[in-house]
Amino acid sequence: MDTVVSIVLFFLIFGVIVLGHEYGHYILAKVNGITVVEFAIGMGPTVASFHKNGTKYSLKLLPIGGACMFEGEDGLNMDTASDEKPEEQSGENMVTEEVALQKDAERSGAFPEASVWARISTVVAGPVFNFILGILFAMIMVSVSGTTKAEIVSVMDGYPAQEAGLQAGDVITSLNGSKIHLYGEVQLVMALNRDGLPVEVEYERDGQKYETVIVPKMNEETGSYLMGVSGGVYEKPKGIHIVSSAWYEVRYYVKYTFMSLKMLVTGQAGVKDMAGPVGMAQVVDETYTAAKSYGVATVIASMLNISILLTVNLGILNLLPLPALDGGRLLFLIIELIRRKPIPPEKEGMVHFGGFVALMVLMVVVFFNDIMRLFQ
Repeated sequence: MDTVVSIVLFFLIFGVIVLGHEYGHYILAKVNGITVVEFAIGMGPTVASFHKNGTKYSLKLLPIGGACMFEGEDGLNMDTASDEKPEEQSGENMVTEEVALQKDAERSGAFPEASVWARISTVVAGPVFNFILGILFAMIMVSVSGTTKAEIVSVMDGYPAQEAGLQAGDVITSLNGSKIHLYGEVQLVMALNRDGLPVEVEYERDGQKYETVIVPKMNEETGSYLMGVSGGVYEKPKGIHIVSSAWYEVRYYVKYTFMSLKMLVTGQAGVKDMAGPVGMAQVVDETYTAAKSYGVATVIASMLNISILLTVNLGILNLLPLPALDGGRLLFLIIELIRRKPIPPEKEGMVHFGGFVALMVLMVVVFFNDIMRLFQ
């Protein structure tokens, strides 16, 4: 029964996040007069679909993504005959004025025919909606379970924090000049400090601010450098503070995502450390199993926490300047702005197709790794 609940929760979370992303593209396309050919949730064969106002709305078999396809995108549905004049072409082959006008009307809603700024806003809207969704998730989460302020609960004996005079009850407000609002941010800074570099710490005690420099100490058991503090005190924000607390939660996951990308680029993490839909479903299952004994509120907060991480990840990854991703399309649009003319659609389409193939290969590899982890 628990497994079924976990699977339902995963599909619900992933579905809402993908729906939010694609709806961002969809709504800006409509605002900009771009024709949406198909709005799809999932990938692969179509399970169910219907047409409305010239758009096909589809539910696909594989719940691993979605698509919002535009008229004329990468040459999609573009009819070269629309460029032909309504005059005799060979013998009895005539294109009537009515047909020509109809084709011109269809072409006017094509993605390439929209202004470059309209296309940029439409492409960027998907990731932007992911961040908006993250803020909404975070607002609900902090309202339900609160947030963890960067207050020290205990100081470890024999570690630099104790030698520097830090005490339980102190609130860390800045590390290396960067403002700290959540205890998770403290943990993130230390996770990135793999060389034991000095850390500039600003903290607050009884309304007074203090500064010190701490040189982390290697912990042989964990293999990481530690200041020697543990913390994270829950507090429930109220009123306008719910919005600011939600912003800090989303900002934390933005930092976390960039940290993960940095580790991939620098070789500190590899493809084996990446998780696909199966891996994410496993995380949802483990989190639900651990949270259910604490009640419904804890389960909701835990699922929202995962949702924030996933929607922020999807938003950032889609902005990377890689073919087939929103960031890749955005790159072509920026080039168009600079050179004042577009890249030929067929050439851009080939680049995105190559990127799509590479992305599918990566997904297969990640899927295989997910399956292998299930048997470990």
